[in-house]
Amino acid sequence: MRTNEQILDRMSEDLMLRGLATRTQHSYLSCARLFLNWSGCPAEAMDEENIRAYLNHLITEKDLSASSVNIYSSALRFLFAVTLDRNLNYRQIPRLKQGRKLPEILSRSELVRVFEHASTLRNKAVLMTVYGAGLRLSEVCNLKVRDIDSESMRIFVCGKGNKDRYTLLSQTNLEVLREYWKAYKPIHPAGWLFLSNDGSKQVHWRTVEKAFSSAAQHAGISKKVTLHTLRHCFATHLLEDGVDIYRIKQLLGHTSIQSTTIYLHLRNFSAELISPLDAISKNTGIRGEC
Repeated sequence: MRTNEQILDRMSEDLMLRGLATRTQHSYLSCARLFLNWSGCPAEAMDEENIRAYLNHLITEKDLSASSVNIYSSALRFLFAVTLDRNLNYRQIPRLKQGRKLPEILSRSELVRVFEHASTLRNKAVLMTVYGAGLRLSEVCNLKVRDIDSESMRIFVCGKGNKDRYTLLSQTNLEVLREYWKAYKPIHPAGWLFLSNDGSKQVHWRTVEKAFSSAAQHAGISKKVTLHTLRHCFATHLLEDGVDIYRIKQLLGHTSIQSTTIYLHLRNFSAELISPLDAISKNTGIRGEC
Protein backbone atom coordinates (compact mmCIF):
# COMPACT_ATOMS: atom_id res chain seq x y z
CA MET A 1 0.00 0.00 0.00
CA ARG A 2 1.33 3.43 -0.96
CA THR A 3 1.93 6.06 1.69
CA ASN A 4 -0.14 9.23 1.68
CA GLU A 5 2.93 11.23 0.66
CA GLN A 6 3.44 8.98 -2.34
CA ILE A 7 -0.20 9.43 -3.27
CA LEU A 8 0.08 13.23 -2.98
CA ASP A 9 3.14 13.14 -5.24
CA ARG A 10 1.14 11.13 -7.78
CA MET A 11 -1.76 13.57 -7.47
CA SER A 12 0.62 16.44 -8.21
CA GLU A 13 1.69 14.66 -11.41
CA ASP A 14 -1.94 14.00 -12.38
CA LEU A 15 -2.86 17.66 -11.92
CA MET A 16 0.10 18.79 -13.99
CA LEU A 17 -0.52 16.27 -16.78
CA ARG A 18 -4.11 17.48 -17.11
CA GLY A 19 -2.92 21.05 -17.52
CA LEU A 20 -4.87 22.52 -14.63
CA ALA A 21 -4.00 26.09 -13.69
CA THR A 22 -1.09 26.45 -11.28
CA ARG A 23 -3.28 27.97 -8.58
CA THR A 24 -5.80 25.13 -8.98
CA GLN A 25 -3.01 22.57 -8.61
CA HIS A 26 -1.80 24.19 -5.39
CA SER A 27 -5.35 24.50 -4.06
CA TYR A 28 -6.29 20.87 -4.77
CA LEU A 29 -3.07 19.55 -3.26
CA SER A 30 -3.52 21.66 -0.15
CA CYS A 31 -7.11 20.46 0.29
CA ALA A 32 -6.10 16.82 -0.18
CA ARG A 33 -3.22 17.13 2.30
CA LEU A 34 -5.48 18.69 4.94
CA PHE A 35 -8.03 15.91 4.43
CA LEU A 36 -5.43 13.15 4.78
CA ASN A 37 -3.91 14.77 7.88
CA TRP A 38 -7.35 15.15 9.44
CA SER A 39 -8.37 11.55 8.78
CA GLY A 40 -5.13 9.98 9.95
CA CYS A 41 -5.82 7.00 7.69
CA PRO A 42 -4.19 5.65 4.52
CA ALA A 43 -5.94 7.16 1.51
CA GLU A 44 -6.38 3.77 -0.16
CA ALA A 45 -8.35 2.52 2.85
CA MET A 46 -10.96 5.30 2.73
CA ASP A 47 -14.20 5.77 0.82
CA GLU A 48 -17.04 8.27 0.33
CA GLU A 49 -18.06 8.02 3.98
CA ASN A 50 -14.72 9.51 5.00
CA ILE A 51 -15.17 12.31 2.48
CA ARG A 52 -18.70 13.00 3.75
CA ALA A 53 -17.45 13.14 7.33
CA TYR A 54 -14.72 15.60 6.41
CA LEU A 55 -17.01 17.88 4.40
CA ASN A 56 -19.47 17.86 7.30
CA HIS A 57 -16.57 18.81 9.59
CA LEU A 58 -15.74 21.77 7.33
CA ILE A 59 -19.35 22.95 7.38
CA THR A 60 -20.25 22.47 11.04
CA GLU A 61 -16.95 22.99 12.84
CA LYS A 62 -14.86 25.12 10.49
CA ASP A 63 -17.90 27.10 9.30
CA LEU A 64 -16.54 27.41 5.77
CA SER A 65 -18.59 29.00 3.01
CA ALA A 66 -20.35 26.89 0.40
CA SER A 67 -17.82 27.89 -2.26
CA SER A 68 -14.89 26.88 -0.05
CA VAL A 69 -16.45 23.52 0.82
CA ASN A 70 -17.09 22.86 -2.86
CA ILE A 71 -13.40 23.43 -3.62
CA TYR A 72 -12.53 20.72 -1.08
CA SER A 73 -15.18 18.49 -2.62
CA SER A 74 -13.71 18.93 -6.11
CA ALA A 75 -10.20 18.28 -4.83
CA LEU A 76 -11.21 15.06 -3.08
CA ARG A 77 -13.19 13.88 -6.09
CA PHE A 78 -10.05 14.34 -8.16
CA LEU A 79 -7.94 12.53 -5.56
CA PHE A 80 -10.19 9.47 -5.48
CA ALA A 81 -11.43 9.35 -9.09
CA VAL A 82 -8.15 10.16 -10.86
CA THR A 83 -5.18 9.52 -8.61
CA LEU A 84 -6.63 6.54 -6.73
CA ASP A 85 -8.73 5.39 -9.72
CA ARG A 86 -11.65 4.64 -7.42
CA ASN A 87 -15.26 4.32 -8.61
CA LEU A 88 -17.03 5.82 -5.62
CA ASN A 89 -20.73 6.67 -5.34
CA TYR A 90 -20.33 10.40 -5.92
CA ARG A 91 -24.05 10.98 -5.41
CA GLN A 92 -23.20 10.51 -1.75
CA ILE A 93 -20.82 13.47 -1.98
CA PRO A 94 -23.14 16.30 -3.08
CA ARG A 95 -21.93 19.81 -3.78
CA LEU A 96 -23.43 22.59 -1.70
CA LYS A 97 -25.87 24.89 -3.41
CA GLN A 98 -24.42 28.37 -3.71
CA GLY A 99 -26.38 31.57 -3.78
CA ARG A 100 -25.35 34.11 -6.38
CA LYS A 101 -24.13 37.40 -5.00
CA LEU A 102 -23.39 40.25 -7.35
CA PRO A 103 -19.77 41.41 -7.10
CA GLU A 104 -18.86 44.94 -6.08
CA ILE A 105 -17.98 47.32 -8.89
CA LEU A 106 -15.70 50.35 -8.69
CA SER A 107 -16.74 53.59 -10.34
CA ARG A 108 -14.40 55.11 -12.90
CA SER A 109 -13.29 57.78 -10.46
CA GLU A 110 -12.55 55.12 -7.84
CA LEU A 111 -10.44 53.23 -10.39
CA VAL A 112 -8.40 56.38 -11.06
CA ARG A 113 -7.72 56.68 -7.32
CA VAL A 114 -6.62 53.04 -7.16
CA PHE A 115 -4.17 53.48 -10.06
CA GLU A 116 -2.81 56.68 -8.56
CA HIS A 117 -2.08 54.91 -5.27
CA ALA A 118 -0.16 51.98 -6.79
CA SER A 119 3.09 51.73 -4.86
CA THR A 120 5.38 51.32 -7.89
CA LEU A 121 5.28 51.95 -11.63
CA ARG A 122 5.33 48.19 -12.19
CA ASN A 123 2.30 47.69 -9.97
CA LYS A 124 0.49 50.55 -11.69
CA ALA A 125 1.22 48.99 -15.09
CA VAL A 126 -0.02 45.59 -13.90
CA LEU A 127 -3.27 46.94 -12.45
CA MET A 128 -4.00 49.11 -15.47
CA THR A 129 -3.38 46.14 -17.78
CA VAL A 130 -5.81 43.96 -15.81
CA TYR A 131 -8.54 46.59 -16.06
CA GLY A 132 -7.74 47.86 -19.55
CA ALA A 133 -7.77 44.35 -21.06
CA GLY A 134 -10.15 42.53 -18.69
CA LEU A 135 -7.58 39.93 -17.63
CA ARG A 136 -7.66 37.23 -15.01
CA LEU A 137 -4.93 37.17 -12.37
CA SER A 138 -3.11 34.22 -13.93
CA GLU A 139 -3.34 35.83 -17.36
CA VAL A 140 -1.61 39.05 -16.38
CA CYS A 141 1.13 37.13 -14.55
CA ASN A 142 1.72 34.98 -17.64
CA LEU A 143 1.91 37.85 -20.13
CA LYS A 144 5.01 37.96 -22.28
CA VAL A 145 6.55 40.94 -24.03
CA ARG A 146 5.64 39.53 -27.43
CA ASP A 147 1.95 39.38 -26.42
CA ILE A 148 1.70 43.19 -26.58
CA ASP A 149 0.83 44.09 -30.16
CA SER A 150 1.09 47.88 -30.35
CA GLU A 151 0.60 47.91 -34.11
CA SER A 152 -2.84 46.28 -33.97
CA MET A 153 -3.55 47.64 -30.45
CA ARG A 154 -4.40 44.27 -28.99
CA ILE A 155 -3.04 41.84 -26.43
CA PHE A 156 -2.66 38.11 -27.02
CA VAL A 157 -3.85 36.08 -24.03
CA CYS A 158 -3.34 32.41 -23.25
CA GLY A 159 -6.43 32.09 -21.12
CA LYS A 160 -8.11 29.66 -18.78
CA GLY A 161 -7.96 26.09 -20.08
CA ASN A 162 -5.25 27.09 -22.58
CA LYS A 163 -7.87 28.91 -24.69
CA ASP A 164 -6.16 31.65 -26.69
CA ARG A 165 -7.82 34.97 -27.46
CA TYR A 166 -7.09 38.60 -28.25
CA THR A 167 -8.29 41.47 -26.10
CA LEU A 168 -7.98 45.24 -26.07
CA LEU A 169 -4.79 47.24 -25.68
CA SER A 170 -5.76 50.76 -24.71
CA GLN A 171 -3.60 53.72 -25.69
CA THR A 172 -3.31 54.75 -22.03
CA ASN A 173 -2.25 51.24 -21.10
CA LEU A 174 0.36 51.22 -23.87
CA GLU A 175 1.84 54.51 -22.69
CA VAL A 176 2.15 53.23 -19.11
CA LEU A 177 3.70 49.96 -20.35
CA ARG A 178 6.29 51.96 -22.30
CA GLU A 179 7.13 53.99 -19.19
CA TYR A 180 7.44 50.73 -17.26
CA TRP A 181 9.72 49.25 -19.93
CA LYS A 182 12.05 52.25 -19.88
CA ALA A 183 12.25 52.27 -16.09
CA TYR A 184 12.53 48.53 -15.40
CA LYS A 185 13.87 47.02 -18.64
CA PRO A 186 12.18 43.65 -17.92
CA ILE A 187 14.46 41.40 -19.97
CA HIS A 188 14.12 37.70 -19.12
CA PRO A 189 15.03 34.54 -21.09
CA ALA A 190 11.41 33.36 -20.94
CA GLY A 191 10.15 36.73 -22.14
CA TRP A 192 7.89 37.54 -19.15
CA LEU A 193 6.49 41.06 -19.24
CA PHE A 194 6.05 41.59 -15.50
CA LEU A 195 8.92 40.31 -13.38
CA SER A 196 9.47 39.69 -9.69
CA ASN A 197 11.27 42.33 -7.63
CA ASP A 198 14.68 40.73 -8.23
CA GLY A 199 13.92 40.15 -11.93
CA SER A 200 14.63 36.43 -11.77
CA LYS A 201 11.15 35.18 -12.64
CA GLN A 202 7.64 36.26 -13.57
CA VAL A 203 5.72 38.29 -11.01
CA HIS A 204 3.95 36.09 -8.47
CA TRP A 205 0.16 36.21 -8.27
CA ARG A 206 0.30 36.96 -4.53
CA THR A 207 2.43 40.03 -5.29
CA VAL A 208 -0.19 41.28 -7.73
CA GLU A 209 -3.03 40.66 -5.27
CA LYS A 210 -1.15 42.53 -2.52
CA ALA A 211 -0.42 45.40 -4.91
CA PHE A 212 -4.14 45.82 -5.60
CA SER A 213 -5.17 45.49 -1.95
CA SER A 214 -2.61 48.08 -0.88
CA ALA A 215 -3.62 50.52 -3.63
CA ALA A 216 -7.33 50.12 -2.84
CA GLN A 217 -6.73 50.65 0.86
CA HIS A 218 -4.63 53.78 0.33
CA ALA A 219 -7.23 55.06 -2.14
CA GLY A 220 -9.86 54.87 0.60
CA ILE A 221 -11.93 52.14 -1.07
CA SER A 222 -14.30 50.67 1.50
CA LYS A 223 -16.04 48.24 -0.85
CA LYS A 224 -15.26 44.53 -0.64
CA VAL A 225 -13.06 44.17 -3.71
CA THR A 226 -10.28 41.94 -5.03
CA LEU A 227 -8.06 42.09 -8.07
CA HIS A 228 -10.77 40.23 -10.01
CA THR A 229 -12.96 43.30 -9.44
CA LEU A 230 -10.94 45.05 -12.16
CA ARG A 231 -12.06 42.40 -14.66
CA HIS A 232 -15.67 42.89 -13.55
CA CYS A 233 -15.25 46.65 -14.00
CA PHE A 234 -13.83 46.17 -17.51
CA ALA A 235 -16.90 44.22 -18.64
CA THR A 236 -19.43 46.40 -16.83
CA HIS A 237 -18.02 49.66 -18.12
CA LEU A 238 -17.88 48.35 -21.68
CA LEU A 239 -21.53 47.34 -21.40
CA GLU A 240 -22.43 50.79 -20.08
CA ASP A 241 -20.62 52.29 -23.08
CA GLY A 242 -22.83 50.33 -25.46
CA VAL A 243 -20.54 47.43 -26.41
CA ASP A 244 -22.44 44.30 -27.46
CA ILE A 245 -22.47 41.61 -24.78
CA TYR A 246 -21.35 38.94 -27.26
CA ARG A 247 -18.27 41.04 -28.06
CA ILE A 248 -17.58 41.35 -24.33
CA LYS A 249 -17.88 37.56 -24.03
CA GLN A 250 -15.11 37.18 -26.64
CA LEU A 251 -12.87 39.73 -24.94
CA LEU A 252 -13.27 38.01 -21.57
CA GLY A 253 -12.74 34.54 -23.00
CA HIS A 254 -15.96 33.13 -21.56
CA THR A 255 -17.06 29.76 -22.92
CA SER A 256 -20.74 30.42 -22.29
CA ILE A 257 -22.72 33.63 -22.70
CA GLN A 258 -24.37 32.78 -19.37
CA SER A 259 -21.14 33.74 -17.62
CA THR A 260 -21.22 37.14 -19.29
CA THR A 261 -24.86 38.02 -18.68
CA ILE A 262 -24.15 38.72 -14.99
CA TYR A 263 -22.83 42.10 -16.12
CA LEU A 264 -26.32 43.04 -17.26
CA HIS A 265 -27.13 43.20 -13.53
CA LEU A 266 -24.06 45.28 -12.68
CA ARG A 267 -24.27 48.14 -15.15
CA ASN A 268 -25.76 51.46 -14.08
CA PHE A 269 -29.24 52.31 -15.25
CA SER A 270 -29.63 54.61 -18.24
CA ALA A 271 -30.38 58.23 -17.37
CA GLU A 272 -33.57 57.94 -19.45
CA LEU A 273 -34.86 55.06 -17.33
CA ILE A 274 -37.21 56.20 -14.56
CA SER A 275 -39.32 54.40 -12.00
CA PRO A 276 -43.02 54.01 -12.85
CA LEU A 277 -43.75 55.77 -9.54
CA ASP A 278 -42.04 58.89 -10.87
CA ALA A 279 -44.07 58.60 -14.06
CA ILE A 280 -47.30 58.53 -12.03
CA SER A 281 -46.13 61.48 -9.95
CA LYS A 282 -45.34 63.46 -13.08
CA ASN A 283 -48.76 62.80 -14.59
CA THR A 284 -50.91 63.15 -11.46
CA GLY A 285 -48.96 65.47 -9.22
CA ILE A 286 -48.98 62.99 -6.33
CA ARG A 287 -46.33 63.75 -3.70
CA GLY A 288 -44.99 62.16 -0.54
CA GLU A 289 -46.64 64.56 1.91
CA CYS A 290 -49.32 63.11 4.18
